[in-house]
Amino acid sequence: MTLPKGFGTGGGASSSDVSKMIGRRAEDYFGIITGIFVASWIGTWGGVAVAVTYYPWAYPPPSAHFALTVLTIIEAIGYLLCVKVVTEGTPKARTYDGAMAGIIAAIAIATILTDCFFFGA
Repeated sequence: MTLPKGFGTGGGASSSDVSKMIGRRAEDYFGIITGIFVASWIGTWGGVAVAVTYYPWAYPPPSAHFALTVLTIIEAIGYLLCVKVVTEGTPKARTYDGAMAGIIAAIAIATILTDCFFFGA
């Protein structure tokens, strides 16, 4: 493998050389993936809130409850799979399990509280 100037010693590529060429390792993206998950849930919540508030004849509260709940489940499964794939085979995999559980639980509680108290029944 031909490496750019300044990488490798004696024609071989070490893992640190490859890491320097690629950039940040994928398992370091836990924070970015988490931020995107939370932002997507907030966007979903905002979209449902706008629909219920401004278009109640087209989007009644039972539909809002169902939409928010189902979309939250889909987003949580996507988040779980993204983090699990990114951290697969790394020593950091176990360290993120508790954080993922807490974040998904917080979003689930926020969804339940929203369904119970915000969108009306």
